[in-house]
Amino acid sequence: MPAAPVPDAQAWFDRWVDTYDAERRILLPSFDLFYGTTAEAAALGRSGPVRVLDLGAGTGLLSGTLAAALPEASFVLVDEAPAMLEKAQERLAPLEDRVRTLVADLRDPLPEGGFDVIASALAIHHLADDEKADLYRRASEALRPGGVLLNAEQVAGPTAALDVAYRERWDAHTRALGATDATLAAAAERMSIDRPASVEDQLAMFRAAGLVQVDCLFKHWRFAVLAGWKPPV
Repeated sequence: MPAAPVPDAQAWFDRWVDTYDAERRILLPSFDLFYGTTAEAAALGRSGPVRVLDLGAGTGLLSGTLAAALPEASFVLVDEAPAMLEKAQERLAPLEDRVRTLVADLRDPLPEGGFDVIASALAIHHLADDEKADLYRRASEALRPGGVLLNAEQVAGPTAALDVAYRERWDAHTRALGATDATLAAAAERMSIDRPASVEDQLAMFRAAGLVQVDCLFKHWRFAVLAGWKPPV
């Protein structure tokens, strides 16, 4: 079933700006490994003043994690929700002029290329599959040779039965961590616009975009970290 349309995407996501971060460790049971694996992959064989693009950056949670792994990096954060990006600027204030934010949709042209790392967390699943594939192609083009594309993502099960199991496990895990009916109801409302794709389908999109060494670096039920590198010159 297609996802429900969002009449005002900026206002939609900004509604949760004050509670989004506080709920992450409850709604993402594999929080530390999910973000930690992404940061490890971003820093793999890389140091110094690298350039990072964060797609669907939200409150800057992913960029903050990457900044700890890449302390000399500069960041461009893209998101369609201005209030979310204001929170990101507050989070990343110690980086001063090494951070730039841009209010834009993931379907819009990407910022000027030359990135060493392009990463996203829990954002690309809002796109239809053809839009995901197009974004991966554009991201690949924006990477420098040897750069890495990372998508830390909510994924669909490869079959309908496993997708149901993913959802059931997520409900059980989050409740065990203290999720209330109200917390889960708000999450369900946000997720009503989601269009997740399976790991295998997205890895195929990575390969079609020209990336190599494509892999799923981490997976825990419905959460996965996908990676692909641009071939070196």
